[in-house]
Amino acid sequence: MSETKPEIEESWAEALKDEFRSEYFNDLKAFLNKEKKLYNIYPKGSQMFTAFNYTPLPSVKAVILGQDPYHGIGQAHGLSFSVPEGVSLPPSLKNIFKELNDDLGIQAPLSGNLENWAKQGVLLLNATLSVRKGEAGSHQGRGWEVFTDQVIKTISDLRAGIVFLLWGKYAQDKIGLIDTNKHFILTAPHPSPFSVHRGFFGCKHFSKANKILSENGLELINWKLNV
Repeated sequence: MSETKPEIEESWAEALKDEFRSEYFNDLKAFLNKEKKLYNIYPKGSQMFTAFNYTPLPSVKAVILGQDPYHGIGQAHGLSFSVPEGVSLPPSLKNIFKELNDDLGIQAPLSGNLENWAKQGVLLLNATLSVRKGEAGSHQGRGWEVFTDQVIKTISDLRAGIVFLLWGKYAQDKIGLIDTNKHFILTAPHPSPFSVHRGFFGCKHFSKANKILSENGLELINWKLNV
């Protein structure tokens, strides 16, 4: 079986090498190649592993887990909940910024680009790393979830003291992959407008994450983004 070699940072390439050699990943690659011939796929191929490239495995301090990439034009760029510079803020991201302001007094930034978080050790991971234009969930069940479940398990096995911010039931269903004796889990409803008032507002996950990092002698995350 041929080995798939994606454009992914070295520490992740080594930790996940068995995944890239697996039958399911080869099937996933074949599926994506076929999809690209028929549809517009987001994000572009060079950005599918952006989260890993900004946040090497030894640098991970926290994980924010999303479900699908955004499926609108120009929105997805490989980081969960994030959009590139100049793109209008999606509703969930607006609510994340509202909570950030209420929690830490940080003014909502004009840009929804979360690269600065990723570069500080916040792995912004979607469970599915691609999607068809305008079709939410269109690449679910094709192998991405097997891969990203292994990513979560790899972090759990090889690291300690990671703060997992799990927003919504989908993310919280991943708790079984995490060794709760050596990691920290913060849960809240999803920041979507449909659930944000059920407890995402007021969860104070940003200050709580930094408190955990501080208590474990780790450098705090500067949650402030460029305004």
